[in-house]
Amino acid sequence: MEELVTMIKDGALNDIQEALQQGRISLEELVRSYLTQIEETKSLNIYVEVFEQEALSKARQLDEKRRSGLPLGLLHGAVISIKDVLCYQSHVVTAGSKILDGFESQFTGTAVQRLIDEDAVIIGRTNCDEFAMGSTNENSCYGPTLNGLDPTRVPGGSSGGAAVAVERDTCLVSIGSDTGGSVRQPASFCGVYGMKPTYGRISRYGLIAYGSSFDQIGIISKNIADISKVLHVISGRDEMDATSLDLPPCSIVDRAEDKRYKIAYIPEVLEHEGLNPVIRSSIIGKIEELSQNGHQCTPIHFDLLPYLVPAYYVLTTAEASSNLSRYDGIRYGHSTTDSSDIEEIYEKTRSDGFGKEVKRRIMMGTFVLSVGYFDAYFTKAQKVRRLINNKLEEIYKSFDYILLPTTTDIAWEKGQIIDDPVKMYLSDIYTVLANLGGYPAISIPVRSDELNMPFGIQLMGDKYQEDRLLALSLTIT
Repeated sequence: MEELVTMIKDGALNDIQEALQQGRISLEELVRSYLTQIEETKSLNIYVEVFEQEALSKARQLDEKRRSGLPLGLLHGAVISIKDVLCYQSHVVTAGSKILDGFESQFTGTAVQRLIDEDAVIIGRTNCDEFAMGSTNENSCYGPTLNGLDPTRVPGGSSGGAAVAVERDTCLVSIGSDTGGSVRQPASFCGVYGMKPTYGRISRYGLIAYGSSFDQIGIISKNIADISKVLHVISGRDEMDATSLDLPPCSIVDRAEDKRYKIAYIPEVLEHEGLNPVIRSSIIGKIEELSQNGHQCTPIHFDLLPYLVPAYYVLTTAEASSNLSRYDGIRYGHSTTDSSDIEEIYEKTRSDGFGKEVKRRIMMGTFVLSVGYFDAYFTKAQKVRRLINNKLEEIYKSFDYILLPTTTDIAWEKGQIIDDPVKMYLSDIYTVLANLGGYPAISIPVRSDELNMPFGIQLMGDKYQEDRLLALSLTIT
């Protein structure tokens, strides 16, 4: 029992697999330990559904497979949770929204299927902001998830449930989605690692869409090695997703590279008035440490910084208004039946089924796409996005990485910004850059005695260089 407790608290997948092969533990025992931890943390509202019997049955099957000497998958021993935006055949998926109440997926998304094919055990689906829209995990129809380190605070969002699931040891790895920081920001608030790969590295088939040109499946874990192994498994070309990249799977990284890199940082970011002074000092300290270790850390000017958040929210809300038009009460999910005609069904279903934040973003998106405003907002935002991409391409000709804070502050108290959408949107200033350009980025946890809560240092790498990004992240840890 003591070894099992250690395994779920500190163990990496390599340690778990070694213990399984040596017969010191069984996968069924490991799953039961995770289920016990889920039960003990129910007050945090991490999961919207736990696949208890299914997970135990799968564990018994895999135990028998191992004892029989059959070849085992790369993720044998990995107990994984999935965010409630990922489709899993014959399982309910709702994107944290009343409008999809009771909807059961008819297929399994590519990323989830690749996990299963490599012998991972899917233990449940985690809570999230409705349709991945939010930074606090307070917009879910299931109620808010609480931060496991301090239940008076939020875990971040939209993948807040996924981050708390890992931090509270209810699973080894959690799969989330990142549209503008929705994996990295909650990872920062909860003191774990959160990675968003290059856009297209992981197939989006089976991921409920928010902003299709921004969305990317991401990975949350307590260590780099497990992120690397899961990324290796789920990345790669998929004929079901035309935007997926025809590249070989990512290399598995389990050690730091003894190389020296050129790392850029942006002084305007560190001078930002909203940045917590302790986080600022920590970033500066890390820059000095990297320089002492032989890396070349250089300040660069990024004059487009004030346009990141406006461009991001114009474009994502426009895409959201289009993507969410399919939820009409006719084809699937929630439907309001006491209506006299089809138009009233649409109106009542969407009014009743969508939450406040989703309605706000649909209205914003509809506005910027409307006649008379399309060129003034949407077209201009697309031009800004192109300028941002040009600037990033220029930076990566001279540098290997960009170093940034992940968030402006530690986790907010519950209710602190939920009614201040502008403040919530502006808090994404450091994370949306990677999504606007489609670049890979990772949040690396930092602990601070001064703040008594964790925060994240963010590394953003060049496209398709996830293995190098993970290797450098090991040296920063």
